[in-house]
Amino acid sequence: MKDLHSHLLPEIDDGCKDIGESIMLLKAAQEQGVTDLVLTPHYMEDTKYNANNEEKNKRFEELKKEAKKEGIEINIYLGNEVYMTENFQDLLEKKEITTINNSKYLLIEFPLGNMLYNSKEVLYNLVVSGYVPILAHPERYRIFQRHPDHIDEYLRMGVLLQGNYKSLFGKYGKDAKKTLIYFLKNKKITFLASDCHHDKDFKIKKLKKKLKSITKSDNMVEDLLENNFNKVILNENIGIRR
Repeated sequence: MKDLHSHLLPEIDDGCKDIGESIMLLKAAQEQGVTDLVLTPHYMEDTKYNANNEEKNKRFEELKKEAKKEGIEINIYLGNEVYMTENFQDLLEKKEITTINNSKYLLIEFPLGNMLYNSKEVLYNLVVSGYVPILAHPERYRIFQRHPDHIDEYLRMGVLLQGNYKSLFGKYGKDAKKTLIYFLKNKKITFLASDCHHDKDFKIKKLKKKLKSITKSDNMVEDLLENNFNKVILNENIGIRR
């Protein structure tokens, strides 16, 4: 598996508290079959989770060096999970936030409760500027749990969806599980990722079996866990099977 969303960059957000925990979780991920992983620390304006690219890159290089010393063979990449804001473009230009592996793909998080009134306009402006927004864990947002077909407006404008696969195991409650299964059955999800903060169990063997039972398609499972990830890292266009 290749994991697009994690919080394993140390001392940056609510993920790994130090580099020792980062190494421990990277080892656990490797043992369970993760081969590639993107570090996507939170970026939230006007909070303590606001490390700029210089700080993130410093910690990223330190982690890569330590991981190599520990014999970890996972390929790691840097990105952000950026909390919804009207200032995406300013933050990108000022090098406060980063796309995934310096590609056109940017991981974005909505408020879990109330939706911002102009969210579609903000994301549309990103798309027009050449970026591809990836919406993190759509199954967790109350608006889509209540009205799952509302997600189609975002899909039509070019937003891609990244589900948290642990939703399928009940981590975020029954509504998130039900919503993610609905999205998967209707081929709306482009990536599945761990969103790992501290959990050492990546559940990959159970995940593949569960996904095959939901999607009825080996090709779709490969797209969700590997193929689409590769296209992000290589900054290629993604053709969605829908």
